[in-house]
Amino acid sequence: MTPGAKVLQYETFINEVLKRDLQKVLEQRDAVYEKMAQYLQLKNTIKSIQETDSKELETDVDLGCNFYVQAHVPDASKIYVAVGYGFFVEFTHAEALKFIEKKTNQLTEYTEVLTKDAAKIKANIRMVLEGLRELQGLKDLPEDRRREVF
Repeated sequence: MTPGAKVLQYETFINEVLKRDLQKVLEQRDAVYEKMAQYLQLKNTIKSIQETDSKELETDVDLGCNFYVQAHVPDASKIYVAVGYGFFVEFTHAEALKFIEKKTNQLTEYTEVLTKDAAKIKANIRMVLEGLRELQGLKDLPEDRRREVF
């Protein structure tokens, strides 16, 4: 295989495999960060309800596609929290705060794993690029010297 063919093979590997994998990992991490932000927003809302010590609550509810309606909650002492896979659990404020703490800790650990995965993929990209530089350096060698290397 000629150095030019190997260069093309490496470039294809970088573009079709490594960069795609990196993009997927970064998108997953962004989605986890978004979920963490939602839990932290819920935590702040619960604390705000606790501070006002009111049983009733007026709020806007997202019906989907950023279409909101006003809602009146006569008893805000318990709330429903999405726990995953389309399931909701009724919690007291204290239970919800405990759940949010555990969930955000889990999500934080997962973002660390995804960040390490992204770093590994970036290191692989750098390694392949270094291989490309070496191959391109060999391309400048005379034909008889290239045969010695390969």
